[in-house]
Amino acid sequence: MQRRCRIALTGGPGGGKTTAAELFRRELGEVVVVVPESATILFAGGFPRAGERDAERSIQRAIFHVQRSLEDVQSARYPERVLLCDRGTVDGAAYWPNGDRDFFEAMGTSFETELQRYDAVVFFETAAVAGASIEGGNPYRKESLAEAIALDQRLRNLWSHHPRFTLVPHCPSFIHKITLGLTALQRIVEQAQLTPVPFHPAVNP
Repeated sequence: MQRRCRIALTGGPGGGKTTAAELFRRELGEVVVVVPESATILFAGGFPRAGERDAERSIQRAIFHVQRSLEDVQSARYPERVLLCDRGTVDGAAYWPNGDRDFFEAMGTSFETELQRYDAVVFFETAAVAGASIEGGNPYRKESLAEAIALDQRLRNLWSHHPRFTLVPHCPSFIHKITLGLTALQRIVEQAQLTPVPFHPAVNP
């Protein structure tokens, strides 16, 4: 039986993680199952957005539980496939108004427990660090460039504790950046001893 391989793709807004996930899935086909971003699913379905502290806590609770449930459903359905998660359960701590320690306590879990859900983490740095646009066609993205940079740093501070953390830094060329991310993903899959699938990046990193 093949080993489980669950990879979290994360980073600040406008980093390219969703694009990378879709391209990787297309390249490897049925070997990969993408778990979509739970926040986008909720907001697209009419879940309200609000800035009040109590409301923000309720929003992040919902996102956390939907994210975890989506991952668990797909893991149960496809136990031998690569599970590529568009964000992970640790992300909510970066949005939580009372700090990350309080977040994990409120979710009834721990930071270590949530990190261990993932076999590897690939972090796509936000384009906001270079002053570039982070819109990316997502109508539910509301952060300013300054907010995106601050969020990127909080997320990086959390996820960088994972023993298999890979940073994909911002590049002037988006194609080059995505190629770096895809190459990192391919290396992770190969190291997990899953069935190797040929992957030939369009641009050499």
